[in-house]
Amino acid sequence: MQFLLAFTLAVPLLGAVAALLPAPPGLKGKNPDQAVLRHGVTVTGVVLAAAIALALGFDHDAPSRFQATTDISWIPALDIRIHLGIDGISLPLLLMTALLFFLCAVYSYFKLPEGPSAKAFVSLLLVLEAGTLATFAVLDLLLFFLAFEMVLIPMYFLIARWGGAQRQAAAWKFILYTLLGSVVMLLGLLLIGLNSGTFDMVALASDNGRELSHTTQILAVLAIGLGLAVKTPMWPLHSWLPDAHTAAPTVGSVLLAGVMLKMGTYGFVRILLPITPDGMHTFAPYLGAFAAVGIVYGSLACLALARKGNKGDLKRLIAYSSVGHMGFVLLGIATLTPTGVNGALFANIAHGLITGLLFFLVGALKDRYGSSDLDTLAGVTGAALYGRAPRLGALLAFAAVASLGLPGLAGFWGEMLALFGAFDPAEGLSRPAFLTYMAVGAFGTLLTAAYLLIVVRRVCMGDPKAGPEVSLADVQHYEFAAWTPLVALTVLAGLWPATLLGLTDPAVQKLLAGGNA
Repeated sequence: MQFLLAFTLAVPLLGAVAALLPAPPGLKGKNPDQAVLRHGVTVTGVVLAAAIALALGFDHDAPSRFQATTDISWIPALDIRIHLGIDGISLPLLLMTALLFFLCAVYSYFKLPEGPSAKAFVSLLLVLEAGTLATFAVLDLLLFFLAFEMVLIPMYFLIARWGGAQRQAAAWKFILYTLLGSVVMLLGLLLIGLNSGTFDMVALASDNGRELSHTTQILAVLAIGLGLAVKTPMWPLHSWLPDAHTAAPTVGSVLLAGVMLKMGTYGFVRILLPITPDGMHTFAPYLGAFAAVGIVYGSLACLALARKGNKGDLKRLIAYSSVGHMGFVLLGIATLTPTGVNGALFANIAHGLITGLLFFLVGALKDRYGSSDLDTLAGVTGAALYGRAPRLGALLAFAAVASLGLPGLAGFWGEMLALFGAFDPAEGLSRPAFLTYMAVGAFGTLLTAAYLLIVVRRVCMGDPKAGPEVSLADVQHYEFAAWTPLVALTVLAGLWPATLLGLTDPAVQKLLAGGNA
């Protein structure tokens, strides 16, 4: 298990280097691009197999204990260690990351976005995978920061070189926002490490903030929280996200929503909750307020984009929907209760599966129509996907109802648990304030249903003869291969939520108890 986790993190980096080398004579295939794309599928497939082996070897009777650990001294003078490990919180995120990268590699093998070089594309994709996997597996604050930053440059180039219209401006906005947030976050991490004498996240969580003064915790939460809030993204630090999603290639949007947004919320749970509990208790009401506003703001923005005549881009609409969905995650964290935090972690996974599927589907629509503008797609009466491409229309409707939180699908449980957590927040928090946040969040679910049903009506229904004159292909075999696992997992997580909650709950209980439960 120890070797397997290190192997899982190292393989994408080695694969990224190998992608830049000439293909061996027997593996060139029909052309060099095909060889390197096959290499990307192979490497991400090996990583997914290793992640599944980790899950199978994981001791499910002790999900609160860090397993597959490696602990090697790296910089003794600063007590910085190469410390790796997974528990019930990080294992589901690790598995989802490996799965989404593999599906994106399969999709790209058949539908490579237009850009300068297939070699560079695959190499950047694998570096991005290494950084995201490491973020969920490292147990040292500075290693967390390095892994957190490792994903920025690959995503910048994926947007800037393989993106669509306005890609340069969107890429610069993405990198500037996230880098500025990272600088502030680094100051907070250094403040914790230098005041406590260690950067080890396990030791700091067990100490539960006892070595840190109240003022230090307040400053640390403010600095680290701002950096994580940019990545999440939390309203009003979200404005980079719609531009980045609109400009990014399909697989870039899938990975940005499905994986990278989770790095911010994971940092809140893994670092701030156990290490700075007093600081989080002080800021929890404000975090809950920003989360509640974000839920409604994201939904209202989506409603405006969905209205006829507003030239709303579907990719932009789904990006704004992510602001609302991540608001539920932040609201769950702000309650400081096991119910709320478990709901936040469940919503993280659900959002990754469902929104990843939505971006795949919108990318397929854009490929077929040449545009993701909702008015262009819908025409006079609607795009009539049910009549023109019934399987594509059915999948889009399924993803939409999953995203709005239909009971029986994955999107329901995270939002419900986050609202339940707000109904009864942790001791010392203002219950009237959190009841208000709960009511606002519940209203947000109605707005979410409204804009998603409008999208389904305009895109899936209508007169096939009245829409744009295009030859519309239904779901292709490679699309079916890339999307089916997301559909299946959305259903399984919705019908058997205890599978995921059984992993996260013991780890959350221990985390909120300061490592002592």
